[in-house]
Amino acid sequence: MKNSKTRMMVEGAIMVALATVLSLIKVFELPWGGAITLLSMLPICMFSIKYGIKKGFAVSFIYSLVQLFLSLGSVLSWGLTVGVLIACIVLDYIAAFTVLGIAGILRSKGAAGWICGTVLAIFLRFVCHFISGCTIWWYGFGELWSGFSTENAFIYSLLYNGSYMLPEMIITGIAAFILFKAPQTKRLLTESSN
Repeated sequence: MKNSKTRMMVEGAIMVALATVLSLIKVFELPWGGAITLLSMLPICMFSIKYGIKKGFAVSFIYSLVQLFLSLGSVLSWGLTVGVLIACIVLDYIAAFTVLGIAGILRSKGAAGWICGTVLAIFLRFVCHFISGCTIWWYGFGELWSGFSTENAFIYSLLYNGSYMLPEMIITGIAAFILFKAPQTKRLLTESSN
């Protein structure tokens, strides 16, 4: 029992470290945050698939804090009001990266469930960024431009966040499909994890 708990904690730490390193390999980066990375969400999703969403949420929350600390200097330089800054931190970091823990929700369904859970987790991350973008552009920057409406904030957030999250979702979905079909991955994700 103690060995399995220790193993799970070590695997969680390794997946957070791997996801962090992969998040630093950016294929494309936008000026106000957001980037297409080298499969940075996949290790967290794999952990959640193996150990379930409760433990997946715990590890993804730790990952969210790591991502926040790595980006905090940049976020603070944007000149956001305190309220918008708090919304940005909560939505763009804490919520957006913690939702990756939901990837294990369909873990009992085999490879198809693992892929669907991974895509769902990434989609929910997009939703968090979209809501944050609407908040930032409406309350944070909207007053800077006359004629900037709520509708414009929604459209801008959709286009901005979609421009990196959609390719990230497609690339990660394809990689998950390939990886989760491999017998070695199936064995790894289905071995005793309780």
